Amino acid sequence: MTFDKLFIGGEWLSSASGGAIASFDPSTEEVWTDVAAADAADVDKAVAAARAAMDGAWGRRTSPSQRGALLAKFADLVRRDAKLLAEIESRDNGKPIKDTVGEVQRAADWLTFFAGAADKLNGEQIPYSVDALAYTRYEPVGVVAAILPWNSPISLASWKLGPGLAAGNAMILKPSEYTPASMVALARLVEEAGFPAGVVNVLPGDGKVGALLAAHPGINKISFTGSQATAARIMQSGAATLKRCSFECGGKSPFIVFADADIEKALNIATQSAFRSTGQSCSAASRIFVERSIYEAFAQELAARAQRIRVGAPFDEKTHIGPQTSADQLAKTQSYIAIGLEGGSRLLAGGKRPAHLERGYYVEPTVFADTDNRSRLAQEEIFGPVTAVMPFESEEEAIALANDTNYGLVGGLWTADVGRAHRVAARIESGLVSVNTFRPVHYMLPYGGYKMSGIGRENGFDAMRAFTEVKTVVVDLSTAPPADPFPL
Repeated sequence: MTFDKLFIGGEWLSSASGGAIASFDPSTEEVWTDVAAADAADVDKAVAAARAAMDGAWGRRTSPSQRGALLAKFADLVRRDAKLLAEIESRDNGKPIKDTVGEVQRAADWLTFFAGAADKLNGEQIPYSVDALAYTRYEPVGVVAAILPWNSPISLASWKLGPGLAAGNAMILKPSEYTPASMVALARLVEEAGFPAGVVNVLPGDGKVGALLAAHPGINKISFTGSQATAARIMQSGAATLKRCSFECGGKSPFIVFADADIEKALNIATQSAFRSTGQSCSAASRIFVERSIYEAFAQELAARAQRIRVGAPFDEKTHIGPQTSADQLAKTQSYIAIGLEGGSRLLAGGKRPAHLERGYYVEPTVFADTDNRSRLAQEEIFGPVTAVMPFESEEEAIALANDTNYGLVGGLWTADVGRAHRVAARIESGLVSVNTFRPVHYMLPYGGYKMSGIGRENGFDAMRAFTEVKTVVVDLSTAPPADPFPL
């Protein structure tokens, strides 16, 4: 498969500039393919194609049931080609192939859910007057630019395409320059599914392309997953046209373990949640708070489990976690490990490059203990396989420590006390709080953040509503003529 064309208006076009993005295999540090790179002229073409689709064969001329049927066919094609799509994703971002196969299959499940939801977004009748019929309609917001991250491109594309297309919008996908290839492959399935021209467009490119989309007057909404800093720039760029925005901007997730918890289960899930996807997850369990009486034993056992994680090449079946996605991200992770060491945190495991891997963007799963919750290690999102374990004395202190951050995406607590579970869950400042598990992500569960973790929600019917405008219609039913407002 080649990736040297852009998908705009249902056609495969060369980029206006002829530019290309070199996509590096993070396990070898070598270029594995070149992907066409969009520029300003291509952005204009894609916006024009999307607007034409909204005014023509898509928009109000396609019924919700028809949209759902197209989405269902698209989902089936993604499921059919899951292995191929996963291989491209693993080559692009370094995740183990078993993980990317699972992610692609779940992406198909997401699309299937929204295919079924397309004709179920109902307005309501409002009985505000006996002499009027008043009701609401959910109508598509218009042309949506979906700006994707590099950690799970296909999965997160489904989070945006599913509700966006089900609600009747036209979409422009802008993948990260670190992982551009899988969106081009996905566009081929959009074409095969039979969506009208311009309904889905794919523009690989760097941050300049994202900035052009954010500022473009023909874009009605931006759906973005990425850093707070980029989200702020998008808001600034879109302010002139009052663009609708939904953002998921990461987290510094608290994982709270009380002494009465099922410790074995908590350790298993903590290990998975801290290090899966090489820590490149917005909801990674990067701050683990443990009640003082079990703190040291828990921290030591977590470190022992981290040392058993097999770090290796994405296509090796024995691999548990792969490399970081880019040289830049590896350097960032290494800088935070240095911050932890220099700041007085106690290193229990990892912190170095795996001895058996001479090439690739690899780093060992790393566990720190005795970290200051106000330190940069505990306050800033690392996006690498690094977690900090910290003690607490009481329920009140655990809540205070958990909430002492600018983020609020995911939180979790472990306890056998039902009352405590509900008390603490109610007070954790996170969009998703789980008890005796961690980060249950599902297409039916709204997902998003408090504070600097974002704006709006993805998944479920909340996500579909975020891709719509609400229109109120009032019909006067009275037969009597209205009174003269300006009598003589």
